[in-house]
Amino acid sequence: MRKPLIPFLITAGIVILLDQVTKYYVTSHFHLHESLPIIEGFLSITYIRNPGAAFGFLAGASPLFRGLFFTAVTLIAVGLILFYLLKNRDRNPLPMMPLCLIFAGALGNLVDRIRFGEVIDFLDVSIGAYHWPAFNVADSAISIGVAFLILDMIRKLKERT
Repeated sequence: MRKPLIPFLITAGIVILLDQVTKYYVTSHFHLHESLPIIEGFLSITYIRNPGAAFGFLAGASPLFRGLFFTAVTLIAVGLILFYLLKNRDRNPLPMMPLCLIFAGALGNLVDRIRFGEVIDFLDVSIGAYHWPAFNVADSAISIGVAFLILDMIRKLKERT
């Protein structure tokens, strides 16, 4: 195994573990839809089960279709990330971290889909009348990874001009 993959795998393992431990805590200490305000009017821990993807995408589709679709998409994404990492000649592990976060988040949510047929969400953010859909550690990792990839692409475009 190439040495740059070691930090990637360790980081991915930590993110997946953190995701699963927090989900286990929520499912074992909260009833479905139970909510605990952490920062009044801003952040609550609210136990939600999401059969769809972000913003409830495909939540109304049949469970069989959802399961097959989300499993296939996740496995394709994970496979492409691993393929890229194995072919990448860059010895610096830092540029791999956004992909690591996406990889770990995708696998964290896949574990839920396999175990429960849906994803456990619990981070519930609102500001006044504005409410963000509940999410979890895996979703956060994916979002942060994508944000850093976009920032890196913008930086590279600016360097070319």
